[in-house]
Amino acid sequence: MNTSTSGAGAEAGAIATDAVARLADVRLDWRHKAVPATANGTSHREFLSTTPKLKDLQTPLLTLDAGAMRGNADRLASWCAEHGVLLAPHGKTTMAPQLWAEQLSRGAWGITVANFAQLRVAREFGVRRLQLANSLSDPHAIEWVAKTANPDRPILSWVDSAVTVEVIGRTLEAAGSNAVLDVLVELGGTGGRTGARGVAAALDVARAISASRHLRLVGVSGYEGSLAHTADADSLAAVRGFLGQMGELHQRLLEEGLYGADAVILTAGGSAYFDDVVDVLSPHVTAGSEAGTRVELMIRSGAYIIHDDGFYRGISPFSRDGGQPFTAAMHGWARVVSQPEPGLAILDAGKRDLPVDEGLPRPQLIGPDLGSPMLPLAGAEITAVNDQHCFMTFDAGTTTVRPGDVVRLGLSHPCTAFDKWTLIPVLADTDGDQTVVDLIHTFF
Repeated sequence: MNTSTSGAGAEAGAIATDAVARLADVRLDWRHKAVPATANGTSHREFLSTTPKLKDLQTPLLTLDAGAMRGNADRLASWCAEHGVLLAPHGKTTMAPQLWAEQLSRGAWGITVANFAQLRVAREFGVRRLQLANSLSDPHAIEWVAKTANPDRPILSWVDSAVTVEVIGRTLEAAGSNAVLDVLVELGGTGGRTGARGVAAALDVARAISASRHLRLVGVSGYEGSLAHTADADSLAAVRGFLGQMGELHQRLLEEGLYGADAVILTAGGSAYFDDVVDVLSPHVTAGSEAGTRVELMIRSGAYIIHDDGFYRGISPFSRDGGQPFTAAMHGWARVVSQPEPGLAILDAGKRDLPVDEGLPRPQLIGPDLGSPMLPLAGAEITAVNDQHCFMTFDAGTTTVRPGDVVRLGLSHPCTAFDKWTLIPVLADTDGDQTVVDLIHTFF
């Protein structure tokens, strides 16, 4: 996946491809820890023209795999098309416009973001359709959305409280704005994150939205991932029960005539339970069509394009269904800086470099240097991670580890891997052709 000219096949205006392409003009320097000091002063484009290899980089390092990303992106795009589902990938996973463009080029409706800062990044790169999976409560954000959004460049946001309705209305009144913002009423669950707690509470919010001259209700939103963290029977029952409540709320909104649009959206689905979302909520799409209301089902999976060797590998629907799973497209690389005790090695990567919130890195391979032949690290384990170091235990009787050796690490949770890197090299094939084919810029 060479993303230097990403999005060429995207729907016209889905993203500003010229803005994405200009990232190849960025000069590389001390701010970009992923590239060697010898590249200082060269542009992204000039660096790639030298056909760099993995061996030309240094540790600590995070790399991406072009083939894996391409396969993952194609797989979910095909699945969504097959099931008649819209995809608005959660851009906060990567905050990488180059990868957003790849997702949009495969038919994604638009990009979802989590906060005002991310909205600004997405609009700076010309993303046409945006969804804020959060409530607008900051006056600056409210006014910015009111001035920026229009029917051709929509920004959807969520509302879970009548107080938020009041805040938005009061802010726009004070600004002398006549803007009408498109919003979805958000349903939540006990112990979950945001969202009105229960159908009755959400209906009260919807009524407040309907009564506001500054808001238009265009759908129902929710996030089932905050209610479960595994794929066991109890977790799946909790997820499906919540999705059933979303469907019930939608039906009540129809009955009371609270929607302000002829076409409405039902949206849920991160990267863990999107199959359940489609299974439970799809009947409402069919029922809406029969009743003369256009209902579109939208999932917001974000981690799928990168996937991982930890949390998502275990919980993704494509891992659970016995079919073809996504492929981990990110790897960490760390060098042994000390081998102070038998069976203990200290690596030069830590929390500043690699994600640890959904499981510690997993040693996979070891070799004498980056780009050299590597051997499996059977039985090795990362037992602790400091800010700049990993503690790796291994069987000193069967495995030799020396200072200077390089360990390849499997990682868990791309959302907290990307935010540690302003620039991430992309390899043609991590296990084969280790040519650096692109550099991904992030904007956290």
